[in-house]
Amino acid sequence: LIVLNLNPETELKRYFGARAVLGDQRPRHRNRQFHRSTWMTNPKDSWPRFSRPGISMSLLESKDGIQYFAFEHSREYQQVQFKFLDAVESMDPNNIVALLQLNPYHIDSLLQLSDVCRIQEDQEMARDLIERALYSFECAFHPLFSLTSGTCRLDYLRPENRFVFPFLMMNKMTLCNSDPLCMLLLIDFLMLRSREYQSLLQLYQDWEEHKNLSQLPNFAFSTALCHFHLSQQEDMDLDESQKYRHKADQMLQNALIMFPGVLIPLLDLCSVQPDATVSSHAFFGPRSQIGQPPALAELTALYVGRTYNLWREAAVMLWLEECVKEVLRQVDASNPLVEDCQNKRKQRYQSAPRNIHRHVLLSEIKEATSNLPLEVTTQPVMGFDPLPPLDSVMSYTRPERQNVGASNESTLSLFFRSLLPNFNLQVSLADKA
Repeated sequence: LIVLNLNPETELKRYFGARAVLGDQRPRHRNRQFHRSTWMTNPKDSWPRFSRPGISMSLLESKDGIQYFAFEHSREYQQVQFKFLDAVESMDPNNIVALLQLNPYHIDSLLQLSDVCRIQEDQEMARDLIERALYSFECAFHPLFSLTSGTCRLDYLRPENRFVFPFLMMNKMTLCNSDPLCMLLLIDFLMLRSREYQSLLQLYQDWEEHKNLSQLPNFAFSTALCHFHLSQQEDMDLDESQKYRHKADQMLQNALIMFPGVLIPLLDLCSVQPDATVSSHAFFGPRSQIGQPPALAELTALYVGRTYNLWREAAVMLWLEECVKEVLRQVDASNPLVEDCQNKRKQRYQSAPRNIHRHVLLSEIKEATSNLPLEVTTQPVMGFDPLPPLDSVMSYTRPERQNVGASNESTLSLFFRSLLPNFNLQVSLADKA
């Protein structure tokens, strides 16, 4: 289980103290509603009065020290869920607003309306809706369920559980052994941002053997960057510092040789003009991007779009420049590692698994979403349940709707595809014709 603090006010208090954050605020009890105390968010007096919306959690089994839970929908909640799906398919956000007026703590409606507000750049309302959904989510917990124990699991195959996982990605957690949102593509970035360098290296060491983390561009580059930052720490003795720096050089050079398509897009986002000897060299030139297998292009674009700010420091950029020059020297000297990595790139990364596509969709990093394959971009993608598993475990099914033809489905598909950066209206209209 990977957990970071969810409450921003709590984090600010930890760094600056309660007085600095709260100032001279005094609790106001007039007309105050009673809200259950929760861990993930602070309920607001401006929210509607809370009543259980009909979602609960049950303990399915305990096995080998792990507890398996599942959310359950009451019959009334199922009816609200059906109305929500009707509202989404209407493509009119006002229908979701109307549903929330009657069911103010329906979680999927809160999530979907939050997306609409965010797209309309109403960030304050989007955040408030997310917090209200988090509150409703936590109020449904089983007494034995814990986000922090590391022994609680939710099965992604169950649709009732699935609304949890976008929450977990937004709040940097995982509660499923199968990693359905591929949090491995995010955790290195978070640990670098929080300067948890030793923890990142320990995670890499523990998981490399059975997860092949070095074959993911994000871990190949982030572990190198981690070693570099450790080598720059002022309280480290010279020998130890040189050891970390040597390891950093070696790992970054290997990462550049294995994933040459990262360099030029990274420099572009950092607003750095590459040296002519680099940009004109066949190894790092346009062919390094064009020749990437589809899944690798998706992974490298995701890494570059998410982490480029970590590479903007002058010291980091100088180190990168030195390593690039050394890599070109090795390429020109026909180092066998170069050909070996080229063969690996050709054999691997032909197609990405479904969980990587989900991660990219939820990340909303335009550099990555533009590299999604057609089988993803040509189907409706719902923010509350992106790319459902093909082997879902259904506990109840939605009744068939009358008078819903193929034309409505293609219109829905067109609407959601239009949210993607690589959407082409003319091609889509030609397809419909």
